[in-house]
Amino acid sequence: MEPPLGTQQGAMQPLVADSFEACLLNKVDWRRQRVSQMVEEVQKVVYQLTTEISNQDIRFQAIPYSPMYNGNITVLGPSQFLVTVPVRGLAGYREAREQRWRYYTLQGARLHCPLRSPEGLLQWLEVQQFAKNLWQWHETDVSIEGDIVPAKVLQVFRKLVENAIETCHLSGKVSMLTSGIAVHVAMETSAGQVEIELAPEVEIPTAWSKRAPWPRCLSRWPSAERAKCIKSFGFSLLARWRWHYHWQLSFLQAERVLLEQLDEDGGCRRRCLQALRQLKEDVWCPGRRPVITSHHLQTVLFWTCEKYPHARDWRVFSKGLLRLARKLHKCVRQRFLKHFFVRSGNLLEHATAAELDAVAQRLGLFLKDPGGLLTLPSGRISADGSSQVPDSCPGERHQAAMGITLTTGTSEA
Repeated sequence: MEPPLGTQQGAMQPLVADSFEACLLNKVDWRRQRVSQMVEEVQKVVYQLTTEISNQDIRFQAIPYSPMYNGNITVLGPSQFLVTVPVRGLAGYREAREQRWRYYTLQGARLHCPLRSPEGLLQWLEVQQFAKNLWQWHETDVSIEGDIVPAKVLQVFRKLVENAIETCHLSGKVSMLTSGIAVHVAMETSAGQVEIELAPEVEIPTAWSKRAPWPRCLSRWPSAERAKCIKSFGFSLLARWRWHYHWQLSFLQAERVLLEQLDEDGGCRRRCLQALRQLKEDVWCPGRRPVITSHHLQTVLFWTCEKYPHARDWRVFSKGLLRLARKLHKCVRQRFLKHFFVRSGNLLEHATAAELDAVAQRLGLFLKDPGGLLTLPSGRISADGSSQVPDSCPGERHQAAMGITLTTGTSEA
């Protein structure tokens, strides 16, 4: 049960002030402009690299440049990007009919005991699950005993990225980062350095995963018609850095569609999400590689919208922001955030307890006195924790009181 706004934890009278919302959303606008500029630069480089990669290996598609919107680029934070690179030559997907044991190493040698079966957000992928497939997907450089193995795909892809950087003469601007089998690159932009993960993606637009029984029974958000539309976009499988044998289920397109028409009833859901993200970056979880990303906050919003589905629940900005902050605090404190589509998936399972506890502590301080955002003395803590600048935003004053130092232009979602 959500505590009434009159209680200490829910007290938000000062936060209702227009000055707080205006100041916070001004920072949101500045962030959006900065991120948009970086996305523009990133996608130009991604277009060059993936075009060269596609010329070298037909299995990987080029990502075209788009002046309006590029669905293959996901912003996890102002300097942290995920780029999904679609593969070519796999069509007509069908669920595997029977389970079989796997007895092989990544080098193809036989094992005495079977590999662990995938759980939650993971699954196997067999070539025969596609009615149409290029012969290249049967090659041993990416497959073992009929399985397309993400670690082998990433190994091939990583070499192609390294060659493309050299061929496109981008060595002075883009550099490979060493992080296991993953394909991470660092890129210099006009606003600073960004880190990009490039993940091969198997798009499955003709089906919805059986691992995602959604929407829940009696769920009132989104509507049945909207949910049916969202499921028609299908899902994807990503080759990511953490899993060698198993592909990661991804619903990025479905999530984008959910976000597109959040406030068609006149609510303030999007503004609340933007404000939550700004406070997260400035106060609760700053840094270049934060434990909480935009995807976590987006999932918190989805769960909160399901619990509060009506337009009347999203008319007051301060109440909506507090709901999201409370939900985030609960998830971080319990170290458990359910995936919105795959209920057995915990989006915080790989985060360390120390990182989550630090975020929970900062969130707890905010929830005890959210009004302090407006009532604390003016001042802004600099990178060395000493200098103060008058007329700072309320969020920065609150950050100063909590003893958190700002880093210029490096905080992420």
